[in-house]
Parts: sequence; structure tokens; C-alpha cells
Amino acid sequence: MSLHPILALANESDVKQAKGFRLVAEKLTGAALESDYQTEVANAPRRSAQGLRHLGVRIGRKARERQGGKDDKHLAEAIVRSDQPGSPKSAQPLELPTGESITFVDHAVPIKTAAADKAKGDADPNAGVEEIPLLAVIGEDRVAVCLVKYLEPESTRTGAGDTPLRFLLRGLALAAEVDANREALRAEIAEAVGKTIGDEAPAIVIAGSPRYWQLSRKREAQKGAAWIRELERLAREIGESIGSEVFFVGLTTDGVPGWDYDGEGAVLSGPVGFEKAWEIGAGKVRPKPKARKVAPTEEKVEADLSRPVRRYSIRESFVPGDRISHSKLGEGVVQAAAQGKITVLFGDEKKLLIHERA
Repeated sequence: MSLHPILALANESDVKQAKGFRLVAEKLTGAALESDYQTEVANAPRRSAQGLRHLGVRIGRKARERQGGKDDKHLAEAIVRSDQPGSPKSAQPLELPTGESITFVDHAVPIKTAAADKAKGDADPNAGVEEIPLLAVIGEDRVAVCLVKYLEPESTRTGAGDTPLRFLLRGLALAAEVDANREALRAEIAEAVGKTIGDEAPAIVIAGSPRYWQLSRKREAQKGAAWIRELERLAREIGESIGSEVFFVGLTTDGVPGWDYDGEGAVLSGPVGFEKAWEIGAGKVRPKPKARKVAPTEEKVEADLSRPVRRYSIRESFVPGDRISHSKLGEGVVQAAAQGKITVLFGDEKKLLIHERA
């Protein structure tokens, strides 16, 4: 069994596929994930035990321009830098769509104590563990992990494996890592932003740009509604069984992409905001309308001009194509004949008449 079962689940092929993640979500429950969550907590790396910090750890060069596949990371960095005291972009506090304030503490927060040991494989607690894209505090004391997905308004694809369920599972695994390192993080967060985090389970914020959520729903209306319904259910059950509140939000930026670069890395070029990822009731699957039965279109029988016009009489025998003259209805063309009756078209109106009466 994996030391990190939620991360292992997040990397399963069906979870990463647009056509398969909804079916996986249908089978998951908050109660089942609670057991895996506790396993994640028990096996989480403890940086403080080795004298390592979580916040303010920077590895590699500072970004000076956009790089392929790094937009999410750069946007997270820009948000944190712009939310720091003294930044001109921090004048207006950021709020979630629920109205709760959110303060961003740091980005790219490491959890591993060292690079994964390939020789140990899955037996290494560091194997598969990811850094926290954004660490935040909601309200006064609730710690939160925030995952970011940025797509430009003209994007046509969401990216390989970036399904909403995978983001939720990754967020839940990161919440477990934070839970395991709560005391160490409590001290570091108090030092960094002056907030003391409480004992509630970490919240999870899945922040995608509006285009990400649009493309996630674009494939097919019924399936789109179904996956929203399943993720909303799963979020409720995670809240009940684990205590982690889940927020699905749209992350808006001012312009495209919405950040620039200076000598210290990425920085916002304008304010960011949070909105609802989808409208209330979006997860309600509406039954498809029943197909209307359309009467087969009858082909019009044209008059056989090689036959003379005949006077109508109930004692005469007629066949389709015959032209008849009726004393009241005028001239018509026989369309069908069966069981002593004929259908005759007079102009645009059909009439049922009797024939072959002895």
C-alpha cells in the first residue's frame, strides 16, 4: 500500500482523463477518503524535525519572463508578492466569493525533507510529495492550501491531466501534509503575517481562471453538469468527515496574462479577484427532452395525364394517379386506394371517398 494513497489516486489515468474522472468521482466518498487522509498525515515528511523551514525557501533562479508550463507557478508568486504589506496591490483585501478574507502567506512551499530516494521507491515518505502552490489564511485563523490553474481567454485546451477531480485530490493530500506539520507552520505563519492559525482542518481552494472552468464544462452539457454535482457532493462529504472546507473559485486577472516581471520575479500588473467557479444549480442534471415523433412525410402522387378525367361515382374503381371530377369538390388526384376507399387530393386538402360499391 502506498504511503500516500490520495496522491497515488490523483495520478491514476482515469482521474487525469476528461472522459473518466466523473466516473471515478461517483465512486468516491468522504468517509473512504478520511482513512486515506489519516494515512497521508501519518506518513507526511516533517521538515522541522530536520531543522528545515517551510516558508521563504527559494530554489533556482528568479523568473524574468514567461516560460512554458510555468504560468501557474508565476501567477502564484505574483499573488503572494502583491499581497505583502506595503505592496500597492495589497490596498484592497482579497475575498473569496463567500465574503471571507484570504491572506496569502507564501508560494511554492516545500514539504519534502529531501529529494525522493529512487532506491526506496514508494517506501520513501518524500516520494510523490508536491510543494504547496499557495499557502494562505482564510479569515483570522484558518490555514488553507490553494492550487492555481491559469489559462488565457483564447485557450482551447485545459492541459494534460488537469481535471477538477485531480486538483481536488491533490489539494486534499496537501491539506494532510499541512495538518501533519501544523505546529511548525503555526510558528512560521505567525512570524510571516502575524496570524495564529487554529486547529481546524486546512481548507482547500481550487482556483482556476474563468477559461479553465469554461473548458471543463464545454465538452458535453449533461456530463458537465454531472461532474459538478459529484464534486459538490464530494466536497460536502470531505467537510463532514475530515473537516476540510473546499472552495471552487474562478481566479480573474487584470489583463493577459495579468502579471509582469521585475528583478525579483513575477509581480501582478493589476488586481486579481475571486468569483464563483460556476453558478448555483450548475450541477443539476436536467433530463434530456424526449424526441418528438414526427409523422412520416407522405409522397404526393402526381396525376397520370395519360388517363382521362373521370367522373366520380361510388360504383367506379379508381387507382392512385387517376384524375376524378367531383360535383362539389372539383377535380382531384387519387393518392391511395384500399378496402373500398380512396384518398383524393383536391388542391391542398385530402378527402376520403368510397369506391367499388356494388
